[in-house]
Amino acid sequence: MQKELLQNMISQNQVTCSYSFKRITEENAALRLTKAAASIGFIYRHIGECIHLFCQFFDVRTEVQNTTIGKTDEGQGKKIDESRQLVGEGFEKLHQLIEAQPDEYWLGNVETPFFGTIPRIRLLAHVLFHNSNHAGQISMSLARGSRYDTSELKQ
Repeated sequence: MQKELLQNMISQNQVTCSYSFKRITEENAALRLTKAAASIGFIYRHIGECIHLFCQFFDVRTEVQNTTIGKTDEGQGKKIDESRQLVGEGFEKLHQLIEAQPDEYWLGNVETPFFGTIPRIRLLAHVLFHNSNHAGQISMSLARGSRYDTSELKQ
């Protein structure tokens, strides 16, 4: 029952986020809510990277490198197909993780630099919240975003 519940939570997160993700294109990837805000493409890449990097706390290996966490948007999200692949593979890693682990695994603790020691189930919940939060930012940027000259932000 627990595996089915967790799989359904991940699947619903995929569906909910997909309403924003499916609308991302090379043409709208540069839109931002404000001049200082990250672009749609950057946020999308950030989501993909984060899913993979969060999975490391669950002892799931990844070759994905951080180019967005704590970084400034300098065009890292221009390759939408690459980001789409990162996100898809990240969700697949989560699904595989659920299948591979027994129920009691999720109640065990994991050490994180941002929350301290917490049960793994709470970290999984955070991953899903993180995805949804940024999907909302993307949705707002799609609805109200503009293209900005950000060259002076790099100085």
